[in-house]
Amino acid sequence: MKLSARLVPVAVSALAVTASVLVPQTVPSVQTGQSVQSGQASTYDDFVIVGHRGASGYRPEHTLASYELAARMGADFIEPDLVSTKDRVLVARHEPEIGGTTDVANHPEFAGRKKTKLLDGVAVTGWFTEDFTLAELKTLRAVERIPAVRQHNTVFNGHYQIPTFQEVIDLSKRLSKELSRPIGIYPETKHPTYFAQQGLALEPELVRTLNRNGLNRPGAKVFVQSFEVSNLKALHKELRVPLVQLTSSSGAPYDFVVSGDKRTYADIVSAQGLREVATYADGVGPSKDQVIPLDATGKLGKPTALVADAHRAGLVVHPYTFRVENTFLPAEFDSSAVPADSGNLFGEIAAYRKAGIDGLFTDNTDVAVAEEREAR
Repeated sequence: MKLSARLVPVAVSALAVTASVLVPQTVPSVQTGQSVQSGQASTYDDFVIVGHRGASGYRPEHTLASYELAARMGADFIEPDLVSTKDRVLVARHEPEIGGTTDVANHPEFAGRKKTKLLDGVAVTGWFTEDFTLAELKTLRAVERIPAVRQHNTVFNGHYQIPTFQEVIDLSKRLSKELSRPIGIYPETKHPTYFAQQGLALEPELVRTLNRNGLNRPGAKVFVQSFEVSNLKALHKELRVPLVQLTSSSGAPYDFVVSGDKRTYADIVSAQGLREVATYADGVGPSKDQVIPLDATGKLGKPTALVADAHRAGLVVHPYTFRVENTFLPAEFDSSAVPADSGNLFGEIAAYRKAGIDGLFTDNTDVAVAEEREAR
């Protein structure tokens, strides 16, 4: 396998994530993100580590600090989830509702913006990005989304703004130069049907931003992902970077629900469904339990046919989400009965690598990078 230099952090862990000393290590070259034709998954011959919402195990998610830490820990890609502001600017938030990820509730000037809306058919109450201009969102600060599990992250509450997609791209370019290796971006369009219904379709601005930054080209280190299908099929005609169809262990794409299409995510990850995915996308991003389901005791069961079927269709497989806390791990990798304690993420990743996955999304880039290094 071709080798290239990649900077790997030294002594970076959940207890010492502020370490910034980096040393050069010779490790397998990373996946470029170059677009390929169906049946050419073999050109992706390197394992891909995606910093899920950045290094969200150590910093509040979707902040520049979280993305930067993931890159410094060795991530090949950083992943911004994209939603829209009222003035059509793409910003990085996991959901349009921001009550749980910002301090908006502490801003009396925005008390009147609290609403209940139908988000993909589910009533959600809170504050929504499409009701704010970018200037207004910039007055807010990020907070930890799951403080009961990641109490240590709460020390960073109130210190970081909501970044724009452009700011994430600028960061990736700066870090690529500083770290002497390309830091890719792996944006996700969040709730595209919902935003289209608000008159704020995400895809035109996504395409414009990639074009403006010279990133809509073969070889650009970019993946674009979505849980919906129709928008990916439309983007397939406009983008020259690889697309990834996200799937879930339950439910169906919301654009299917709206259109009356009865197919589910289970249908999409069938052998026939994956062959159709390969007509408009280059990869599939399944929930990890679609690759290896849990048995009745909460332990890993037998791998499904998903990886083999995807590879036969010419698709790479990047499952989500690998996290170090016991509450997110299969039972055999738990370290204790305390949900927030750190368990054996090394073991879980090794099991999925054995199942043939091509990469993964993780909140704990340092562990994934260390496991990759040990596996060589």
